[in-house]
Amino acid sequence: MKKNLTIIALILLIIIAGKPVGELKGVLNKSIKKNGFQENNPLGMVFIKRGAFMMGPNDQSALGTASDKPINITVDAFWMDDTEITNDEYRQFVNWVRDSIAMRMLIKGNVAGYEKLTTYNDKNNPISNLTPEELEKVPLNWRANIAWNSKDDSIKDILGRMYYNNENDLGGKKQMDPRKLTYKYQWLNYDQAALPQNKYNVNTGGYPPNARARVDSSYVDENGVIIHKTIERRLKSRKDLISSKIVNVYPDTIMWLRDFQYSYNDPKMRMYFSHPGYANYPVVGVTWEQAQAFCNWRTNLFNSANTIEGQDYRLPTEAEWEYAARGGKRLGLYPWGGNYVRNNSGCFLANFKPMRGSYTDDAGATTMKVASFEPNNYGLYDMAGNVSEWTSTAYANSTNTLVSDMNASFQYNAKNDDPDVLKRKVVKGGSWKDIAYYLQCGVKTYEYQYESRPYIGFRCVRSYSGE
Repeated sequence: MKKNLTIIALILLIIIAGKPVGELKGVLNKSIKKNGFQENNPLGMVFIKRGAFMMGPNDQSALGTASDKPINITVDAFWMDDTEITNDEYRQFVNWVRDSIAMRMLIKGNVAGYEKLTTYNDKNNPISNLTPEELEKVPLNWRANIAWNSKDDSIKDILGRMYYNNENDLGGKKQMDPRKLTYKYQWLNYDQAALPQNKYNVNTGGYPPNARARVDSSYVDENGVIIHKTIERRLKSRKDLISSKIVNVYPDTIMWLRDFQYSYNDPKMRMYFSHPGYANYPVVGVTWEQAQAFCNWRTNLFNSANTIEGQDYRLPTEAEWEYAARGGKRLGLYPWGGNYVRNNSGCFLANFKPMRGSYTDDAGATTMKVASFEPNNYGLYDMAGNVSEWTSTAYANSTNTLVSDMNASFQYNAKNDDPDVLKRKVVKGGSWKDIAYYLQCGVKTYEYQYESRPYIGFRCVRSYSGE
């Protein structure tokens, strides 16, 4: 017995002696240190490796206007949606907003069975003791069923508030009131934190006496109207750098009529977003602000289901979008690499406007199902035509002389009270209603961030963690 104990003690001594003591070892486990952190491929996205390319127009402007000069830049690796966000994918966002609002209303209304709508379970402080403000923050149970067709009068009364009623009720089938479908999110204004006069002093643990932050704030007034304001406040803590935004998430469907008058687009106005026949078509009628809200929701959706948080989903910068569109070709005119919009068989390579009145020459009239044409070398579909796409970049006539040659980005987070000229965002790719010039990788145009169009959609990117 003593002999065995001696042997064990010697083995332990050898193991301990073999470990470095007082040495720099790091904190990660051996597997990650040896193999590196392996990030899973996000569903529906493709990996765009880092590289360099010539950013900017390859041809002179068709409008005769001055263009940015091309510059050589490098872009870090990132993930990108292989197609534009579809109606079906955006509807997941709308339904989430609808259901979360309904569950909150039922919980705060103390209706029968409301406890099943949340996973809150604190025996020391039961849910019946919580204030309305605290009930607004309890976690929701997404496995619970919402009793949309309940016969209970209290449930019917609460859920009925989400539908058109009174003078807006046209009779017949109940219709959800899109004004009720709002999403609130927050973000940190790094642009305010980066101002020289707002530099944080790590020695004193505070900001300078004259530090001030200009941020956005949104709230709903007593009439149910969303009010957006820009406020300036003394910068005392990081909380003072937070902006908040309330966004109606339902796409604008009337724009099919508003943007194309003297044109019979009533069927698309009524059915494009809601009918399953258009499920795999790109979502349109979404503002830049709605696309931003979608990215925030998608980030939270991913992080809530994964133990290791990922990089934020976001809109691509102009540089990222253009680099991805070129498909690895430094000077590619179009995403497919050639200088023409037809292949060797004479077939068009994208959904656009070949000539006046002949929209269907490319097999489509307005929008088409995503991925109806071949992808580029990176596996990305519809980087030219179908619908134009929002980017995160602020629009100006000439920015290539200002931006860095590493991850070029010209950003301006326009505040609510800024003039409209500062709320223009770069739009890329061309659409079903555009001529071939706008399909070129290096061509850009713009739209105001609060406007929605039947020819503008978007796709998301996510920065890659690693080399």
